[in-house]
Amino acid sequence: MTEGAILDAAARLEAGALVAFPTETVYGLGADAENPAAVAAIYAAKGRPQDHPVIVHVAPGADLDYWAAELPDEARKLAQAFWPGPLTMIVKRNAHIPDAVSGGQDTVGIRCPSHPVAMALLAAFKGGRGGVAAPSANKFGNVSPTTAQHVRDEFNEEAGAGAITVLDGGSSQVGIESTIVDLSRLATHGPVLLRPGHIGAAEIAAVIGAMPAAPDAAAPRASGTLESHYAPKAPVALADTGRLPGLLTTLAGRGRSVAVIRYSPMLVQASAQELLPSDPAGYAFGLYAALRTMDRAGVELILVETPPQHDAWLGINDRLRRAAFGSAGIVDQFLAG
Repeated sequence: MTEGAILDAAARLEAGALVAFPTETVYGLGADAENPAAVAAIYAAKGRPQDHPVIVHVAPGADLDYWAAELPDEARKLAQAFWPGPLTMIVKRNAHIPDAVSGGQDTVGIRCPSHPVAMALLAAFKGGRGGVAAPSANKFGNVSPTTAQHVRDEFNEEAGAGAITVLDGGSSQVGIESTIVDLSRLATHGPVLLRPGHIGAAEIAAVIGAMPAAPDAAAPRASGTLESHYAPKAPVALADTGRLPGLLTTLAGRGRSVAVIRYSPMLVQASAQELLPSDPAGYAFGLYAALRTMDRAGVELILVETPPQHDAWLGINDRLRRAAFGSAGIVDQFLAG
């Protein structure tokens, strides 16, 4: 990525345009966080509900007090420990920060990404003093993009026509979205883990001395936490390792076209299949690309081998549960049909 391309993209952001850029988690669709019209363009491009907040990305060393009305010591400790990196913190929003980025809430999500292209873009944008609002660069609810081509595929003519500038920084290294921890209600609720990710709850607790709790009904709304999310067009279902081969055989015998994503080195017959690494980091890196590849195979069902349930797999299991949420009972329907 050339310096000229970075400076051009930063100028486009300052002019109110949209720029898709790589982060270490997934590609984001960015706009000037302090320009409500530009942020509205993100919502329009994605088809995103107006009350679903976006995350503000800032450069290393950014003045967090500019964004936060209340910045607890825990936030400073976590930023020092994990930034730049895949951690988003929810804090009370400063009064001058537009409602557009928070979905109308009094909080704001902030993170500092570690991808070199993202850091260069944020350093160039407003001289490193601005913030870029950037949810994942895909239509709302779809599988998040981890390459520039995924972004172009998602937006088709919009991206190709130049309405959305796409910075190509290769594949995202982490592959699933950032961990989100709520620090806006520490006095009453302590830290709350709103979305699991690459940075685990135990790692957060080791820094701030308190284990994040599970979300409660009054927790702030946050990106990527709706029950149905991260879903390809084909329905997704999970199947335990021992059941998977027989289930595939039965479905094939009934004339169903099924793709399978697995991590176990078993022999299975499927219309299409993808073998992902058996470690959580490698699996996360390849998951979204695998879902997109299986979707392009035009199958009736994507069957995913249920991953291990260890803490290290929490973020992966969260994404797969949401991807499969809208397809509850689909396997039983196919078996009965």
